[in-house]
Amino acid sequence: MSLHRLVEYRADFMIGLVGFLLRVGVQVALVHIIFSLVPSVHGWDYEQVLFLLGFAILARGMDKLFTDNLWMVGGFLVRTGDLFRFMIRPVRPLFLVIAERFFWPDALGEILLGLVLVVYAGSRVGLGVPLAEAAVTGPLLVLCGALVFTGVKLVTASLAFWTTTSHPVMHGANQISEFSGYPLELYGPVLRRALVWVLPFAFTAYFPARYLLFGERDEVLWSPVAAAAVLAVGLTLWSTGLRRYEMTGS
Repeated sequence: MSLHRLVEYRADFMIGLVGFLLRVGVQVALVHIIFSLVPSVHGWDYEQVLFLLGFAILARGMDKLFTDNLWMVGGFLVRTGDLFRFMIRPVRPLFLVIAERFFWPDALGEILLGLVLVVYAGSRVGLGVPLAEAAVTGPLLVLCGALVFTGVKLVTASLAFWTTTSHPVMHGANQISEFSGYPLELYGPVLRRALVWVLPFAFTAYFPARYLLFGERDEVLWSPVAAAAVLAVGLTLWSTGLRRYEMTGS
C-alpha cells in the first residue's frame, strides 16, 4: 500500500526526497567546511567523520523505513481519540499503528546516501577490522542502531498517554539524535553521558564507527543490550499507557 501511495503521489515523494537531500547536504557541507580549516578534530579526520555520519544516517534510515508512523501516536492519535480504532481490532494496536504505513519510501534515499558515505569513506581510510568481519558485524550494528532509534521513538510517543500529546518531546529527542553523527569528543561530559546512558544514541553510530575504524570493541559489544533495554522501556510504557487509555470526548 505504501508503494501504491508512492506511485499515486509522486510529487509528494519528490518534495520529501529533495527536503531530505538538502538537510543531509548541509550536514556534509558543514563537515567539509570544518575540515577545510583544520586537519583533524580530536583525532578524527575528514573521511572518518564522513564514515561516522554515514553510519548514523544508515541506522536512522532503517528505523524510518519501517516505524516512522509512531510519530502519529505522539502527534494526534491519542489526543483526538483516533487510537481507539486500532484497539477494537483483533490484532495488537502497536503492530497496527506501525503497519498502517509500514514502508516509508523516502527513507530509501536516506539509506542509499548513508551507504554511499560509509563505502566511500571506509575505502579512503581503511578499516580497523578485517573486511569479512566488517561485512558480518556492520549490518548487525546498523540493525542495533535502528532499534535504538525505534526504542527512543516508542518511549517518547508513549508519553502521550499521560500528556495527551508528546510531539514536542519526540521532536526534541529527534533533534538530540543528530549529535550521533559526530564524534562524542566534541561535546561536554553531561551531553556525552546523556548520549550513552539516557538517550543511547552513541550506540547508533559512534561506538560502531570506533569499532569498524579503530578496532575498539569494548563499548560496541553493548550495542544489542542498549537496543534491547530501550525497546523494553518503550514497550513497557506503551503497554502501561494503553491499559489506562480512555477515548477523548467531543
